[in-house]
Amino acid sequence: MGVRRVVTGHDRNGKAVVVSDAEATNIVRPSHRPGVAIHNLWLADSSPAEVFGADDTTTETIGLLPPQNGSVFRIIDFPPEKDWIDSIDPEAAKSAWASIGAEDVGVEDKPPHPLMHRTETVDYTVCLEGEIVMVLDDSEVLIRQGDSVIQRGTNHAWSNRSNAVCRMMFVLVDGTFEADI
Repeated sequence: MGVRRVVTGHDRNGKAVVVSDAEATNIVRPSHRPGVAIHNLWLADSSPAEVFGADDTTTETIGLLPPQNGSVFRIIDFPPEKDWIDSIDPEAAKSAWASIGAEDVGVEDKPPHPLMHRTETVDYTVCLEGEIVMVLDDSEVLIRQGDSVIQRGTNHAWSNRSNAVCRMMFVLVDGTFEADI
């Protein structure tokens, strides 16, 4: 299940043109989540973002988090987890996060899902296909096709308990934990 990515830009005369129209190629398949495919579509390394910047910002490895003052746009395919979820222990979860450049996001103290994490980001999320359970510290919410989530630096995990792939769109925006919680 590929993801088509169309990128616009400008020609030498300032006219709007398509500079790229192809299947996304920056795809991460984390070893700790069999079948998961993270399609990295765009990365902005500043805010405000460079409108007339590089034609492709996804030629390098992109970890879980956006750069400081930046954002990342991706689509993630989450297959059902029932066949592997019981094999994730706390140490495996820790190394799993480290494998995608996010060693500091894991949650300690027996979380309700082994892949609970917290990022210093505001995440705009839309369920494009299927359904998934958003696991929080003391609650769960079923997210279905068309639903959106604004994740604001909370402990969470994504748990696909269905029998079909769930496709989610994410825009992660770098944030800060300035306030006391």
